[in-house]
Amino acid sequence: MGIPSSEHLDVPAYLARLGLEHEPPSLDALFRLHAAHVERVPYEDLEVQLGRVTSLDPAVSFGRIAAGRGGYCYHLNGSFSALLRELGYQVTRHPGGAQMAGEQAGIHLNHLALTVTGLPETPETGWFVDVGLGDGIHEPIPLVEGEYKQGPLVFRMRASEVTPGGWRFDHDPQGSFVGMDFAPETAMMADFADKHVELSTSEDSGFVRTLVLQRRDAEGVDSLRALTLSGPGGKTVLDSPAEWWAAIEDVFGVPRGGFTGEEQDRLWRQAVGQHERHTAGGSEDLPNA
Repeated sequence: MGIPSSEHLDVPAYLARLGLEHEPPSLDALFRLHAAHVERVPYEDLEVQLGRVTSLDPAVSFGRIAAGRGGYCYHLNGSFSALLRELGYQVTRHPGGAQMAGEQAGIHLNHLALTVTGLPETPETGWFVDVGLGDGIHEPIPLVEGEYKQGPLVFRMRASEVTPGGWRFDHDPQGSFVGMDFAPETAMMADFADKHVELSTSEDSGFVRTLVLQRRDAEGVDSLRALTLSGPGGKTVLDSPAEWWAAIEDVFGVPRGGFTGEEQDRLWRQAVGQHERHTAGGSEDLPNA
């Protein structure tokens, strides 16, 4: 489960999904790749909602994304790192830990983080690249301590307090999680296998409890949690399957035709059930995945 060989990767199809042409490595090209990925490839847990434990093999994720789907950090950053490697970038996968509200920071292996080094314009500077944070960064951030504003969100990069030599990404206070630490060591995809199964199957997992899709652009974040669609323009509850699926297709770019009729009905019913259970508790905000 390391970097897959190029014979398994349809790079032109992936670039077509991003709406980009092949170009040599550069800082500007990396920014274009990153922004296009978070804008066009959604953070989503639809396979988990259907009871499936997906493959961690980046080649499998690569093919699924090229065909029009998304995933969460292991799939998104796994495939993006494979794409970057094929395009000639020096990219490293790192063990990470995303921290939700009320949790302690740590390398929990619930996140796969990426860095890029050796860019011709900034050979001495590393870059934090991450297309798997859902409502996280829109463009790469240099591995230099400081605050970074991207659209309505302000992030902070600093030295990690929980892993020597690592980094801490502090999310904007309005984000879906508190922050994320990642270690300096290189990670293999197999390192995340046990955590992936847990996140895909445990009743305590946010991915199991809440159907979620997110996409990031320069203006902010679009998010669908169960039936509630939120974005820069506000919130709305999608109370019909036609309206709900239209948002999944038009806002998040996931084709309805990629699911059987039975799967479409199941996903809709689960979203309705999650919305009803949570609103019965007196809140319209579902827990973060």
